Amino acid sequence: MGRYLYLSLITIASLLTTIVCQVTFASGNPPAQTSSIGRRADADVIYVRAVQDGESTWTFHVTVRHPDTGWEDFADGWDVLTPDGKVIKTELSIKFTRDLTHPHVNEQPFTRKESNIVIPPGVTKVRVRANDSVDGFGGREVLVDLTVSSGPDFKVEHRQ
Repeated sequence: MGRYLYLSLITIASLLTTIVCQVTFASGNPPAQTSSIGRRADADVIYVRAVQDGESTWTFHVTVRHPDTGWEDFADGWDVLTPDGKVIKTELSIKFTRDLTHPHVNEQPFTRKESNIVIPPGVTKVRVRANDSVDGFGGREVLVDLTVSSGPDFKVEHRQ
C-alpha cells in the first residue's frame, strides 16, 4: 500500500511540474533557473521605469520582488544588460548595475534607482534582471524597448 501511495505522489508531482512549465512558456516568461541545491531563483523584476538623462545616459528605477528572509537570503542586486548579454555598470568595482546592500524583509516589492547608466550607441532594447543572494539569477526579467513610451512592464521617458 505504501509503495503505491509513494508512486502516486510522484506521478502527481510530475504532472504538476508539467502544467507549471506549460503555463510559464505560454505566458512568454522564461522558466526560472534552479540553484545547485534545486531551489528556484526567485528575485523577480516586476516593473522598470527608464528615464533618459542625456544623449546616452539613463536612470533606471527597478521594482523587485523577492521573499527576503534577512541577511541569509535577499535580493542583492539588479543588472541592465544589452541584447548580447553585456552587463552595463556605472563603476567597474561594483558587482551589479545596482548593488542592493541590505535585506528588504518588510518592504516588498521595493524600488531602487541607479543613474548615469550609459546605453551604448545602437542599443534600443535592454533586459533587466535581479539577483538572489542564495540562488543567483533566474527569476522574472523585463525586456525594455527604449524606443517606445511604454510596454507591459515598463515605462520609458525620453528627454525633451
